Amino acid sequence: MSRGPRGDQTLAGAVRIASERGLVHVIAPGRNTLFNLTIAMIMPMVFVQAKFTEKICAAIEDIAADFHEEIRRLRLVARDPALACELWLRSRNGTWRFFRVTMDAIVEVQRNGQPKGV
Repeated sequence: MSRGPRGDQTLAGAVRIASERGLVHVIAPGRNTLFNLTIAMIMPMVFVQAKFTEKICAAIEDIAADFHEEIRRLRLVARDPALACELWLRSRNGTWRFFRVTMDAIVEVQRNGQPKGV
């Protein structure tokens, strides 16, 4: 996560959104951190990497390229039906996009974690 106001605003906003889904645990940022926070709920438990982006309207393919390192790190988390990993992106004006990260793809989801269009 980047240093400074954008990173702070992004994480603070992510915590507010995550609180709507369950109990939130913020992870101290660091060079080897795989994710920013976890959301504990009935199922699944969600590991989230929240990041700032200038290109909030980018195609999924471009997001996958721009955030390949964050996605790679999320894919290091062991997979189980009770676990999920998500990449959350925030723009300068506070617009959010949410993506479920699987082992072979990223899929856009709603802020509640449900697939888009449901």
